[in-house]
Amino acid sequence: MKGISKKEIKVISRLEFDNTYFFTSGYIDKFSDNKTQRYNIIKNLIRKKRIVKLNRNKYYLIPIKARTGNWTEHPYLVADEIFEGDGYFIGGWAAANYWRLTDQIPMRSDIWTTKRQGKAEILGIKFQFHRTTNKRVEESVIEKIGEHPFRIQSKEKTKKWMTKRM
Repeated sequence: MKGISKKEIKVISRLEFDNTYFFTSGYIDKFSDNKTQRYNIIKNLIRKKRIVKLNRNKYYLIPIKARTGNWTEHPYLVADEIFEGDGYFIGGWAAANYWRLTDQIPMRSDIWTTKRQGKAEILGIKFQFHRTTNKRVEESVIEKIGEHPFRIQSKEKTKKWMTKRM
């Protein structure tokens, strides 16, 4: 693991002090004089494995207590932050496990979205993105983990999805 500069320590400690683990690149503006410096701070922290890029503008801070740089977060919260709370829902076996329709813990989280498709591994969590419509997204329900809301397929629709798989 590479050393962390004074400026990077300021950024990390401020994020941890504020309990802000999900943040945008705009948050780094407080610590930089211009766009180039902001870009370099972010690039270096990613290279040093202190932050993880979630989407074009959003990042996740790996806490200092994760000395080796490995850290994980709840998959539903990561999915919500990737899509900024809009245009997605969690479905498939992840939803079945959430609604206690199955005892098996899914190996990946299936996310239906209007924005992207494909596979990704973020913070050690495997995501499979599927394309869907706005209508199906609006039919999903909003649940909470702690104070953090996320979108998930309704229990009835998940039961219907499971009967097709059995």
